Amino acid sequence: MSGRRYTDEFKAEAAKQVVEQGRSVREVAGRLGISIDSLYAWVREM
Repeated sequence: MSGRRYTDEFKAEAAKQVVEQGRSVREVAGRLGISIDSLYAWVREM
């Protein structure tokens, strides 16, 4: 684990791309350079 910290705003924006814009978790995670697992967790938190 890298231990990187992301702002709440960054997490919310990344999750919105999946939930509201219908993009795939794999696509968004790859484009933003974050792990798929992290993004799934952020989506669940919405």
